[in-house]
Amino acid sequence: MNQSWTWTLLLSTLLTAGGCGGGGDDGVETPPEPPSGSGYSWSLPAGFPTPKESADNPMSAAKVELGRHLFYDLRMSVNQTTACASCHLPERAFTDGRVTAIGATGEVHPRNSMSLTNVVYNSTFNWANPVLKTLHAQALIPMFGEFPLELGWSDHEAEILDRFRRDAQYQPLFAAAYPGESDPFNADRVAKAVAAFQSTLISGNSPYDQATFQGQRDTLSPAAQHGQELFFSERMECFHCHGGFNFSQSVSHAGTSITQADFFNNGLYNIGGTGDYPLDNRGLWEFTQKPSDMGRFRPPTLRNVELTAPYMHDGSITTLEEVIDHYARGGRLISAGPYAGDGARNPYKSELIVSFSLTVREKQDLIAFLHSLTDWSFICDSRFADPFGNFPRPARCN
Repeated sequence: MNQSWTWTLLLSTLLTAGGCGGGGDDGVETPPEPPSGSGYSWSLPAGFPTPKESADNPMSAAKVELGRHLFYDLRMSVNQTTACASCHLPERAFTDGRVTAIGATGEVHPRNSMSLTNVVYNSTFNWANPVLKTLHAQALIPMFGEFPLELGWSDHEAEILDRFRRDAQYQPLFAAAYPGESDPFNADRVAKAVAAFQSTLISGNSPYDQATFQGQRDTLSPAAQHGQELFFSERMECFHCHGGFNFSQSVSHAGTSITQADFFNNGLYNIGGTGDYPLDNRGLWEFTQKPSDMGRFRPPTLRNVELTAPYMHDGSITTLEEVIDHYARGGRLISAGPYAGDGARNPYKSELIVSFSLTVREKQDLIAFLHSLTDWSFICDSRFADPFGNFPRPARCN
C-alpha cells in the first residue's frame, strides 16, 4: 500500500476515534442523524431528496458563508498560492480541467479532480476510499495530506490558522458560524465550514431535470430523448453504474436506511494481461489488498459531465466520444508501452461492462443526452461564487 493511501486510512481511523473532530467509522454504518432542530432550509430542486446532515456538523447559513470564503481563499494553502477552488472551478462543474490535480507546491497527483456537483449525496468520498463517510472527514485530507501534498497544513497548522484569526473579515464569520465558542479558529471548524459550503453545491435544473421533474418535456431535443433511451437500455447498461437522480448508484440522503457504496473495475487497464493497474492507481485494492478489488473505483455522478473532461480516475480519456468508445469495446486496448494490455480481458472487470455497437447517429444522440445533464443555472449561481475575485465567473455567466 503506497504512502498516500496509507495516510488517508490512518487519518480516517483518527477521525473515527474522535482525534480530529469525528467522521465515518469502518465504511459500513451510515453517520448518525443530526439532532432535531438544526433549522437549515435546503434549497432543493424538484424531485430531489433532503440531504443527510452529520450529527457532528449540523448545517447553518452562517457556517455555509464561512465555508464559501474559505473555499476560495488562497491563504488556505501553506504558500498562499492554492485554494480549494484551484482544483474545483465552478466553470468546470467544480473540477479543474487537468489530467490529474496539482498541489500547492507543484506536486502532480495520481488522480483526476472529482466534480463537487451534488457531493452532499455521496455515500463515500474520493475515487476509491471506502472509509471516508462524511464531507468533514474528506476536507481534512487535502488540508493535511502529505503524500501527495495538496494544501500543506501538516506542520503549518498554527501559521495558517493565524492568518484567519487576525483577519478582521473572518473574525465575525467564525463567530457567527460557531456562536459561543471562545476560539473557533481550529482545523476542525475550518473543515466543517468548507464541508457545509460544499453541501450546498446541488445541481438539478438541467434540461434533463426540466423535462423529467418539472414537466417541460420540450427542453430535451429529439436527439437527447433518443440518447436517453439508449442510456437507460439494457443494451448499453450505463444506468447500472450511473442510475438514480444523481446518475451515481452510491448515494445517501435523509431516509435511506442502507447505504450503497459501489466500486467497479471498468476495464481501463490490464497490464501484461494480469489484471494489474498502474502503481498509485489501483483503486479499492489499495485499502483491501484483495486481488478482486484491483482497479475498482467509484462511479462519479454524470451531472454536468460535459464540463468535467478529461475523464476517468486518472484523466486518461480526453473526450466523451472516447469514453463511449471505451465502453463500446468493453474495455480499453493499450497496444504498447508500460501499460500495454487489453482491458476488455481484465479478469477483475465488472460483469456490467459489456461491449455494444452504436451507429454514428446513435453515438451523437447519446452525447446529446449527456450534454442535457449540464445545469448552467448551477454553474452560474451567485451563491457558489468566489467572494474575493480570485477565480473569475465563467464567461457564459456574465
